[in-house]
Amino acid sequence: MYAIVETGGKQYKIEEGEKLQVEKITAQVGETITLDKVLMINNDGEVHVGSPMIESAKVTATVVEQGKGKKIIVYKYKPKANYRRKKGHRQFFTEIQIEKIEW
Repeated sequence: MYAIVETGGKQYKIEEGEKLQVEKITAQVGETITLDKVLMINNDGEVHVGSPMIESAKVTATVVEQGKGKKIIVYKYKPKANYRRKKGHRQFFTEIQIEKIEW
């Protein structure tokens, strides 16, 4: 059984028991969260698609870690104008473990 959920403006294909890094969610480590924006559920070939969400479906997950991703470098450059800007960015993430998919 797998589901497609939306969180943080992105869509993820999830299965029970897997770990996943998503955009930062305000929750403590060890806390249980509920993802209720379920777009699709596939239960052994039986597919349920929402329009746009499945109202009765929800996914229960546990927060494993809060952290920052790898640093990316943003570099702006304009030739012949002596213009250079270098900036770094580290995106916050939340690592969750999927416990249960209900519908």
